[in-house]
Parts: sequence; structure tokens; C-alpha cells
Amino acid sequence: MIKENAYLFIAVAFVAGIVAGVIFTVYHEERMPHLPPSVKSSPSSPAPGIPGDIQKQISFLQSLVKEDPQNLKALVELGNLYFDMDQYDSAIRFYARALELDPKNADVRTDMGIMYRRKGDPDRAIAEFKKAAQDDPKHVNSRYNTGVVLLHDKGDIKGAIQAWEEFLKVEPSGPRAENIRNQMEKMKSMAK
Repeated sequence: MIKENAYLFIAVAFVAGIVAGVIFTVYHEERMPHLPPSVKSSPSSPAPGIPGDIQKQISFLQSLVKEDPQNLKALVELGNLYFDMDQYDSAIRFYARALELDPKNADVRTDMGIMYRRKGDPDRAIAEFKKAAQDDPKHVNSRYNTGVVLLHDKGDIKGAIQAWEEFLKVEPSGPRAENIRNQMEKMKSMAK
């Protein structure tokens, strides 16, 4: 009898906790203005949708680039900030400027390729990844991303397998290599 009452008490307490949580959430949502999350977390944001601390970094880096248009680090960092915010046009613009100064930078070219993919241009993304791999024969991320875009955006299973085989030649071991091998086995069985 005591055991049954204990279970009943636990069940009632659990349900009461859920109800209280829902009421609390609804009450606070009604009182909060409906703003994008980045603006809520940083009410003094100078630009809509961009948190204040990131906007300050962008402004600072842009002033560095204005003073010295050849400032490669500032151009890359601007591209990275826009990359992180998924603002692909701005990221591409700064990555392209950085690549004018350092055309064989495979990391920057790969990041630019990712932005082209997010922009909806998988062909340009693949071209950037292949150029990065050509410029740096040991660059694994460009090969990995080539496979991702070929598989998911182009539906090219054979092309993805080929890209990932190239990846495995450069990075034959490690967790990512193991995941790729497993994925390739599944893909090969599907292609049969």
C-alpha cells in the first residue's frame, strides 16, 4: 500500500512539474517582445540580426581593411565572421578578396566553397573544393566537402565515393576516415 502511494505521489508530482513549467513558459513568452534571438541576447545591437559583440568585431576589422586593403588576416576573419552568421554573400566577398592576395589558401577557398553551397550553387562549390585540393594535395577538408556536395546536392553517388577515396588517401585513419568508410560501404551497396 505504501509503495503504491509513493508511486502515485511521484506520478502526480511529475505531472504537476510539467504543468508548472508550461505555465511559466507561456507567461514569460507573452511578456517578451517577439524579436530575433540575437537581438534579445544583445539589446544594443547596432545592426539588426547581428549581435553587438560581432558587429563591433566586424566594424574593427573593416576599419583595418580600410586602412590596409592588403590585410589578409582581417579579410579572412571578416569572411569567417560572416560564414558563422551564414551571410554567404558577404563571406564570399571577403574570401574572394583574401584569395586575390593568397590564391593558394586551401582553407579559405574551401570555406568559400561551403558558402557557395549554402547559397545554392553546388557546381561553384565543387569547383572551389577541387581548386583547393589541387593547390594543396594534402588538404582533406576540400575532398571531404566535395563528396558531401556530390552526394547530397548532386545525387552523384559514384562521384562522392571517388572524392572520399581521395580523402582516405590523404587521411587514412581517424574518426572521420572511419565514418567515411562506413558511409562509402552503405553507398556502394545502394549503387549495386
